[in-house]
Amino acid sequence: MSCMGLVTDVDDENAPIVLLVDNNPMSRRRIEQSLRTKEFIFINCEDGDNAVDVYSEHMPDLVIMALDIPSMDGHVAALEIREADSEARIIFLAPSRLARIAEAAAFSAGAVAWLQKPVTANLFDEVWDKVLGPIPEAPGLEDLDKLYPEGLDKKEELSLAGLPPLGELP
Repeated sequence: MSCMGLVTDVDDENAPIVLLVDNNPMSRRRIEQSLRTKEFIFINCEDGDNAVDVYSEHMPDLVIMALDIPSMDGHVAALEIREADSEARIIFLAPSRLARIAEAAAFSAGAVAWLQKPVTANLFDEVWDKVLGPIPEAPGLEDLDKLYPEGLDKKEELSLAGLPPLGELP
């Protein structure tokens, strides 16, 4: 399984929960250290598919998600999360070589910010006002089905199951 339980030193059950989605353990550790002063409870997850499920289960206060993660990329996972919860606060992580993609994904998914890896406490401090500010619209939701056609397989089976069979073609 690629999601770990709650990882935290914080014993306050009302502490904000952060879903941290990155398949690089060193990167996750850096982020946890960078945010140590904020007293979050962290849930670690390594892939996009599980991140969507874990989000629905725990409804975290913040999602910090790498774009380049297995099973479902961070952009599509973020769109699925935003589709389920329009109030989801998402921060994307990306290496500098993916800066353009990160900016486009952040706009599309309505992320509150994106940070360049490797992440530092100073980078978080620089965007913290945005993180706590209004949640942008997610214009990419309109294109979600086109972006991730494999995701239609299950939905298509469900919707086709109730349709009458097609007649003969002329």
